[in-house]
Amino acid sequence: MPICFAIVLAMLLLPVVNWLMRRGVPGVPSMLLAILLSLLFVSGIIYFLSSQVANFMTDLPAIKEKLGQHMSTLQKWINDQLNISIKQQDSAVESAKENMQQGSSGIGNALLGVANILVMLILLPIYTFLILYYRKLIHKFLTDVFPDRHRSKVEDVLTESQSIVQGYMVGLLLEMAIVTALNTTGFLIIGVQYAIFLAVLAAVLNLIPYIGMLVASIICMAVTLTTSDNIADIIWVGVVLIVVQFIDNNFIMPYIVSSRVRINALVSIVGVLVGGALAGISGMFLSIPGMALLKTIFDRVEGLKPWGDLLGDEQKTTDQKKRRRKKLVA
Repeated sequence: MPICFAIVLAMLLLPVVNWLMRRGVPGVPSMLLAILLSLLFVSGIIYFLSSQVANFMTDLPAIKEKLGQHMSTLQKWINDQLNISIKQQDSAVESAKENMQQGSSGIGNALLGVANILVMLILLPIYTFLILYYRKLIHKFLTDVFPDRHRSKVEDVLTESQSIVQGYMVGLLLEMAIVTALNTTGFLIIGVQYAIFLAVLAAVLNLIPYIGMLVASIICMAVTLTTSDNIADIIWVGVVLIVVQFIDNNFIMPYIVSSRVRINALVSIVGVLVGGALAGISGMFLSIPGMALLKTIFDRVEGLKPWGDLLGDEQKTTDQKKRRRKKLVA
């Protein structure tokens, strides 16, 4: 995963490196400066999120108490409606907790996860610098390893791959900023607690295609449930998230992000699930650009063109061509 993310980051930073070199900055310092700027940008986001989380954690005891009250109410309702005693419910919850602890290996897995994150944070800048430093060597290898008659196709694939990754990543950042602004506006109008924290959390989770917003909606509504006595607030939080998701899916995503990545919805969902099974959240995040790069290759290899057609959104392309023909006839 660090190498995969380093390749994506190197493609994203390459225009910055080229711009600095055109301004007279030598090659190595321009690479180091571009990586430093990206680290400062990510550090700023992490600092902002951590400050919001810190504000949330200060009220955690009150939230737990409120959650306990809601759980008691829910248990009484289940007892009255389904004739399942509170003792039986507590026993089922304890059994589920024990199964989760046995399956997760407890503290060992948590420490391993933290160690993996630290290793990735250390290796990512190093890999990114080395990929930028040896980019011409890598480019030469990728063009020379294929026969001369395929050189033009290889050059097209490399050029379009870089364009796809850059467009996708920049589009995601713009999408995250717009979704954050829309969520924050909606939550502040409603007047829920932790409006900025929930808005940023929903926007960050929205980076995971299809699945992220569903998880964000559940978390935001659950937090609102524990911090508000008004049921209407929970409903309005769900309404805001649905409206923002509608705007994102129909206006922001198609025009800002998906203009470079033409992958149909069915393949996207399957790809996200497969990416999650292979590499967790990192795999989900990289699945869409990965499939876009595969489509770029498939479209230029004679025997693999049917696979490229399967990945692409042929129906949308056909509809666009029909509309253009109607305009020309008119």
